[in-house]
Amino acid sequence: MTIEQPATPERPRVSGRRRVGFAFLATSLLGAAALSLVPAPFVVEMPGPVYDTLATATDGDGNDVPLISIDGAETFPTAGTLSLLTVYVGGSPDDHPTWLEIISAWFRPDYAVLPMELFYEPGTTHEEEVDAAAIQMTNSQQEAVAAALTNLGIEFTSQIVVADTMEGYPAAGKVLPGDIVLTANATPVANVSDLRAIIKQIGVGGSVELGIVRDDTEQRVTIGIVASEDDNSTPVVGIYTSGKYVFPFDVAIQLSNVGGSSAGMMFALGIIDQLTPGQLNGGENVAGTGEITAGGEVGQIGGIVQKAYAARDSGAEWLLVPKGNCGDLYGHVPDGIREIPVDTLDGAIAALKVIASGTGTDKLPHCPAP
Repeated sequence: MTIEQPATPERPRVSGRRRVGFAFLATSLLGAAALSLVPAPFVVEMPGPVYDTLATATDGDGNDVPLISIDGAETFPTAGTLSLLTVYVGGSPDDHPTWLEIISAWFRPDYAVLPMELFYEPGTTHEEEVDAAAIQMTNSQQEAVAAALTNLGIEFTSQIVVADTMEGYPAAGKVLPGDIVLTANATPVANVSDLRAIIKQIGVGGSVELGIVRDDTEQRVTIGIVASEDDNSTPVVGIYTSGKYVFPFDVAIQLSNVGGSSAGMMFALGIIDQLTPGQLNGGENVAGTGEITAGGEVGQIGGIVQKAYAARDSGAEWLLVPKGNCGDLYGHVPDGIREIPVDTLDGAIAALKVIASGTGTDKLPHCPAP
């Protein structure tokens, strides 16, 4: 007896066009898998957290504390918001984003894809960049307090502190980080501009006697003046300096895990609002960004488009921006928020007064076309 094997069913024929489709699909899948793994030499800049300077924030210990607290001076109730803006940068030399992440970010209006070298110099690690940003934030807070008090006519003193010396220049080994410079050739110097003016007056080939304080002891050191390697016409001694202000009362700014100097203007406005009666913003929701100097000049910052989206998403209706950023922001202001360019702290306060009054807001400036 013979047992017959069942017939093998005939397989459908695959057309040439379908074969090409399968090949394209397979190639696409393999390409997508590769893109999800291959690192890209870019970073992705995106909207970051928004912090109201008139409200609370989390300190380094995880406690909820006032973002700005003033001790030793009369303060007044505030309302509305004066929010500072941040950006989050995805990617670092230690953790490159993938090409798939870069492509995805490229099509988002609130994201920006930028070369990594714009954020990290060759050989710089993420940790080093974070440390540098933390120093910038500390300096920005001091400048903001100084700007606010200057605007209010409250007197304070300033000192020049040596941050570091330049290798190969006369100051190396003669002054040390932390030294406070009080005088130059017996003339009191309150800021870096005073010191530079005296060095310039003496000129290359001369010397200057600095009166310093080191470890609470006054000393005098004589330092030669040479030409800068970057500019042969500029006389220098080779000192990196930073300002140290002595204020008549304590202003504490609590904001952990945020670096950089772009919050300066909003810190200054938050301080002024607390130190003056009434509401500086008229109770409105206002956000802003911009560096600040002790003299009240507002400087441009990075990530302006991403910060505009962060402001809009936070519920702010008004956005104070540095005038120097208008070229980047024009045409990219998201719907639902009104930008107002300023270049001084006085200008920002004037804009807030218009907002508070509720009249004439249509006459506030816009960013002009580049």
